[in-house]
Amino acid sequence: MDLVDHEIAGEPQTGKRWLCQSLSKIQQALQEQKGIELSRETIRHLLHKQEIRPKSNVKRLHPQPHPDRDRQFEYINRQRTAFLKAGWPCISVDTKKKELLGLFFNRGQPWCREATDVYTHDFPSYADGRAIPYGIYDVCHNLGYVAVGQSADTPEFAVDAIVWWWQQFGCHLYPDAPELLILADGGGSNGYRPRRWKQQLQAKIADALGLTVTVCHYPTGASKWNPIEHRLFSQVSRTWAGTPLTSYEVILDALRSTTTSTGLHVEATLMDTTYETGLSVTDNEMKLLMIEKHATCPSWNYTIRPRKKGSNF
Repeated sequence: MDLVDHEIAGEPQTGKRWLCQSLSKIQQALQEQKGIELSRETIRHLLHKQEIRPKSNVKRLHPQPHPDRDRQFEYINRQRTAFLKAGWPCISVDTKKKELLGLFFNRGQPWCREATDVYTHDFPSYADGRAIPYGIYDVCHNLGYVAVGQSADTPEFAVDAIVWWWQQFGCHLYPDAPELLILADGGGSNGYRPRRWKQQLQAKIADALGLTVTVCHYPTGASKWNPIEHRLFSQVSRTWAGTPLTSYEVILDALRSTTTSTGLHVEATLMDTTYETGLSVTDNEMKLLMIEKHATCPSWNYTIRPRKKGSNF
């Protein structure tokens, strides 16, 4: 056992142990260092007597949650309730998994006579393009909207998708609403850190549309509680399960055909704008934004108000 002691991991409390080395390497080391020849089955039997067996990693550990996690969830619930009570728009936004266009494997089993043949590897070089679905879920009306981008997932793309939703649908559903509530994840193109996200909200929604925008971000690691995940994206995944996404038309048709018995309907559009990555916002530009941080978790909650026309920005 002294040969493998330094290779053994285990649980001190239960006494269970397991080995990091392979049986072949232990067999070779015994021959070279000890002059002992044993078969691998004998080595396995001896290790089992010591309660040592092959073990894979087990996902049991949970990182320490953010101290303001529960506080933020309660605050989001209050904001959401207030907006819905006032009849103002409350939308949940996020980018769905990017999809390669072509005969690529798509998890699921549709009813069919014969299975579709797809590529054995998901190499991007095989793709005819890439689809970036940015979703918008109307919490009040149980309606979904997806803007499919073709270039990059950037803050500009995210805000353009929201502008498309508002101009085509939102302004008709909420003609008198002075304010918009956006529920977003803590990271990604619409995360709480990117300055460009806030700058684009200011320019394209607050200033251009005259809407006051309040944003509440979910804490890190809590994106699965964002309503869009289980109200819209999960239903979309079921719709195109097992179907190779061979073109933008296939994706748009699948999105538009997504429905549920509770009344969900989805609208979709293709965004042909090419978005540049790596754009930044200077400190001076940030100072010109009309951002009001909330008293509760100010990094995650803020309101952006329209700037007066004719002001220097």
